[in-house]
Amino acid sequence: MQANEEINSNEPPAHAIASSERAHGHTSLIAPIAIAAGVLVILAAGALTVRRSESRVNTVALSDAPKAVSVVAAKATSFRPSRTYVGTTEPWIQAQIGPQLVSAYVDTVLVRPGAVVKKGEVIATLDCRNANATSQAVSMQARALEAQQEALSHEANRVQGLLDGGFVSPNEAEQKSAQSSAEQAQLLATKAKLLGTTLEVNDCVLRAPFDGEVAVRSSDPGAFVRPGTSLVTLVDRRVVRITADAPESDFDVVKPGGGVSIHLLATGRDLTGQIARRAPAADVETRTVHFEIDVVDPNKDIPVGTTAELHIEVGVPVATAEIPLSAAAVRGEKASVFCVKDGVAVARTLKLKGEANGQLYVDTATLAPGALVVTEGRALLDDGDKVQATVEPTAATSAPQPSKGG
Repeated sequence: MQANEEINSNEPPAHAIASSERAHGHTSLIAPIAIAAGVLVILAAGALTVRRSESRVNTVALSDAPKAVSVVAAKATSFRPSRTYVGTTEPWIQAQIGPQLVSAYVDTVLVRPGAVVKKGEVIATLDCRNANATSQAVSMQARALEAQQEALSHEANRVQGLLDGGFVSPNEAEQKSAQSSAEQAQLLATKAKLLGTTLEVNDCVLRAPFDGEVAVRSSDPGAFVRPGTSLVTLVDRRVVRITADAPESDFDVVKPGGGVSIHLLATGRDLTGQIARRAPAADVETRTVHFEIDVVDPNKDIPVGTTAELHIEVGVPVATAEIPLSAAAVRGEKASVFCVKDGVAVARTLKLKGEANGQLYVDTATLAPGALVVTEGRALLDDGDKVQATVEPTAATSAPQPSKGG
């Protein structure tokens, strides 16, 4: 009995066994739950990752995506065809003053550029001592011949009187008359030579041929000049001639009497005038027609030898649509543009009327005012592309100026 009791004393109590079984069962439930929760977390993280990566994938084709462009609305305006030519202001009279007959050293030059001179006023002198000496020698020779011829003439008259009385032969009388005539001819030749030497002497004193202003002084005292060398250039600016050349196709545009707007680049002045004259024929080499405009300038404010822009309007004003030059590709009288309609780019070819100040003026029959025209991004467009347009603010533009025609 005692042994059985010892054995029973070593066994755990029944309630301890039950508690142990309950703890073991609770532990076995935690593991599956943890595993299931981990799997759920992993699946959720994978799903989020997949969703995030898929959200970054563009499922729309690039060709179907709208292209960002800038557009501007065409403005209704008017345009008048015109021509612009580049002319030169020239004096009414111009003279290059220098010797015409003699070669000599310059003695004095009495004027400088800007000086105002009167007609006949001495401008320069040359050292012509040789010419003076030659003139004096010829003058003395002429005086001697004149005296000799006078004596021969008297002698011929006396011999002619003796011939009537029969005191001399007719042959002797004819010889005396011939000598007198020959001496007369020699005298006339010497006087002609004297006139030439006198002109050479006068050529040594250079005078102003008209009232004017000195534009250029080409030589100073001590320089050696020859016939044709210019010492001083003299101009008369009381009337200024503006000369220009137009293409032969504009022959009727530059007809005499036509109005011209003139802009002087040297002074910035704007004038108006009329075409005074036009050449009847075109230049053989350049095929251009020369025309001139006379501008009365009593105050002499216009500098000559400067540039003048000439604007001539032709035709009548026509209704046009105005667009920026950057919005079109111009070829001849056609302009290619992209218009935007209902979010789609439409290629258009417009009829060009004119160009001025960075603007194009097109026929309203080919482009209605208010139409949206692409300005930026047009190089990447094709006809029919979808676009996302941004309308640019319209800047105020000045009235169209004449387009250049020559």
